[in-house]
Amino acid sequence: MKLVRSKNGLILKDMNLKDIKLIVSQLAQEKGIPEEKVLEIIEAAFASAYKKDYGKKSQKIKSEFDLETGDLKFWQIKTVVSENMILTEEELEKEEQIPEDKIRFNPERHILIEEAKKINPDIKLEEELKIPLEVKKDYGRIAAQTAKQVISQNIREAEKEVILEEYKSKEGEIISGTVQRVERNNVYFDVGKVLGILPKEEQIPGEFYKLGQRFKLYVLKVEKSTREPLVFLSRAFPKFISKLFELEVPEIASGQVEVMAIAREAGSRAKIAVFSTDESIDPIGSVVGQRGTRVLAVITELGGEKIDIIQYDQDPEKFIINALSPAKVLEVKIEPKNKALCLVPEDQLSLAIGKDGQNVRLAAKLTGWKIDVKSAGKPEPSEDLTEKDKDKKEEKEVEEKPKKKVSKKEKSKNEKKSKETASESS
Repeated sequence: MKLVRSKNGLILKDMNLKDIKLIVSQLAQEKGIPEEKVLEIIEAAFASAYKKDYGKKSQKIKSEFDLETGDLKFWQIKTVVSENMILTEEELEKEEQIPEDKIRFNPERHILIEEAKKINPDIKLEEELKIPLEVKKDYGRIAAQTAKQVISQNIREAEKEVILEEYKSKEGEIISGTVQRVERNNVYFDVGKVLGILPKEEQIPGEFYKLGQRFKLYVLKVEKSTREPLVFLSRAFPKFISKLFELEVPEIASGQVEVMAIAREAGSRAKIAVFSTDESIDPIGSVVGQRGTRVLAVITELGGEKIDIIQYDQDPEKFIINALSPAKVLEVKIEPKNKALCLVPEDQLSLAIGKDGQNVRLAAKLTGWKIDVKSAGKPEPSEDLTEKDKDKKEEKEVEEKPKKKVSKKEKSKNEKKSKETASESS
């Protein structure tokens, strides 16, 4: 029996060992499928051809081909069962009440344990028993056509599985892709063996994509589909930034510097908290790079998105103070229910809050705390005032004290009293 290439695929004819080895090798190279898998597919084709011409519809037939010797063997496969595993006639009549742990006995697919042990004494329940079949050499046109279809279909499926596994292993990593087309707000990238999809919600706001333009992309997830694997990409995902820094900063790639937390509003601004267990390494300096070259490379890739690099700290108060940078924080008061009140100088309030509340919002995402920012206000006067300061304070209070209103009657009485006092004096 020979598998040869034709315009429509592969067909079965008389063949020698060298031909099969060549086909296995060629398919493995062209489709990127392991040779063992290709051999399994060819064996399945042999089994299908055998069943078509010499087997029965309900039979389960397997074949085995030895690439070293050229030997081809066939077996009928039966599952070993016991009497109490088989549905009774009464149970068959009540189909709606069939127990899940019982089966319909089929003599072509099942064999009782007593009979199975006569062939293989070591066989156990629910194991598969291999019953040797006579090897046939002559196969008809329909059997050959069936084998060809099995090979074509299984090769496609195997190719899909290989691609799926390849891109599954890249989930959470960065790959490069070229813009293939833009359709219904989705951007399709050529990322190698498949097209990757960049949905609208995973795009950086305001970013434009031209045909043929190359981008770095974060592999968000890979899903199996009826055609080819679906590779979902992202440029807005927060971890995309840490992966970009991993490419630019050797200390992050080696694990000397860790990215502890990321908060991001794609296309606008991001905060990234870094930490190093090695006291000799400055984590912020490592990430920023000499003259800011490392952080600038990431900013450029993100289209100018602002990035704040801050020092991570296990102490929540210190971490919150760092997260609110570039604003200066005077005091952090930890409150119940994961809340934190931050007091800042009056001139730093708008900086701490940020435009449209962005700075405090990102700081809250970064730290995981609900942050409330308030002005510390003007400082209260000190208790240790000098005598001169006290006199000034008292004078000011007297000046500011409201004068008491005097009625006309009291005013007239006061004037009369003043005249009497004046005449007595004279």
